[in-house]
Amino acid sequence: MATNVEIKSKPNENPLSMIRRFSRSSQQANVVSRVKQGSYKSRALSDFEKKKIKLRKIKRKQEFERLYKLGKVSKGRRKGRRK
Repeated sequence: MATNVEIKSKPNENPLSMIRRFSRSSQQANVVSRVKQGSYKSRALSDFEKKKIKLRKIKRKQEFERLYKLGKVSKGRRKGRRK
């Protein structure tokens, strides 16, 4: 996805202020951050990692159900979770 930042020199404008305007407009357009994000592409999870995450979720759910049956936690909104 290309983002063009175009700066035209104003009459009687020195090159330093033109470079300053260009850098400011490129920061506002988020050009640099987008380029940096593309250079650090995250790898897709392997099947083993996906399986490990799912097993961890299942185990956590079973533990919660066990504590609920014992009456140690309520099924209401849990602390620290977003809606």
